[in-house]
Amino acid sequence: MIKVQDLGIILSKTELEFESQAVLNPACIKIGKFVHMFYRAVAQKNHSTIGYCKLLNNKIVERSKKPILVPEFAYEKQGVEDPRIIYFENKYFLFYTAYDGQNALAAYATSNDCKKFTKHGLISPQITYDEAKDMFTKHCTLHYRYRWYEQHYKKTINPSLLLWEKDVMIFPKRINNKIFLLHRVIPGIQLIKINSFKELTLNFWHKHLENLCEHILLDPVFWFETRKIGGGCPPIRTPEGWLLIYHSVEDSAKGNIYRAAAALLDLKNPQKVIGRLPYPLFEPNSSWEKKGNVTNVVFPTGAIVEGPNLIIYYGASDTCIAAKKINLKTLIKELLKNPLANQTCPINPST
Repeated sequence: MIKVQDLGIILSKTELEFESQAVLNPACIKIGKFVHMFYRAVAQKNHSTIGYCKLLNNKIVERSKKPILVPEFAYEKQGVEDPRIIYFENKYFLFYTAYDGQNALAAYATSNDCKKFTKHGLISPQITYDEAKDMFTKHCTLHYRYRWYEQHYKKTINPSLLLWEKDVMIFPKRINNKIFLLHRVIPGIQLIKINSFKELTLNFWHKHLENLCEHILLDPVFWFETRKIGGGCPPIRTPEGWLLIYHSVEDSAKGNIYRAAAALLDLKNPQKVIGRLPYPLFEPNSSWEKKGNVTNVVFPTGAIVEGPNLIIYYGASDTCIAAKKINLKTLIKELLKNPLANQTCPINPST
């Protein structure tokens, strides 16, 4: 088993209006000796912006008194949420969820200095679940949960709901001259290869969804993934492979339980899974992880390498931000003991 050291709460809400309800789900990047943290800040009535702070040895040395990214367009009028940050081709890319009160879509912004960000709009498909259901079955046999979520979201939110797209991020470098982009059509994690973001047209998404089974990186397999999985921290390159920390959700009698999970991907072909932990990396145990705005949640979204260790930053119970420390070599070694490459997932509840 892997030893996970609890570093405790790193960031809590304040009395400032924009972060008076919660802080959670941070994007983190290390520049020099400082960790720059971009986090989801929640005001009353569940309105989200993105706040900023700077850490040294996990202590706050600077914290902005106002958000650094706010809603500006109709598609994000209810909030900009759950950022991930990646340094890619001499720019900082900040991916985030744009929420309009009904639809959750993926958008991104870029910066040259990690201070001022320029938005580039939506990149996820603006396709309804009603339209997508026919695409899903055109050439593929998918995990039964894809169909379940299509029906669930139309029934519980809105029949005209667009595909729920969160957890979008890219790898920090091109692979075989391609940009590799992770996205999430619930319940799994999918992978896209593109030359540039300009390729992400409506026609591109139609073809992608019609052949979605060819692009699935991970689908739910284990007991702690019975509801869904999704992207977590941006991929980290190691000599043995790309380390992917993702989140899993168990559909339990006590309600949904969010945990952190881990997989290892081939360096030259990231769609090839070369290791996947058959148990959670960590799960809600502490009081701040078990009780809060949402119970039983650890949601990893940022990670840095610090000497021999991996520091994972995560949202705890949708209320505050905490961190864990794990020896990186130990984690990689454990992943390589579990070579669950492209394991077949159940396509209906009886299998």
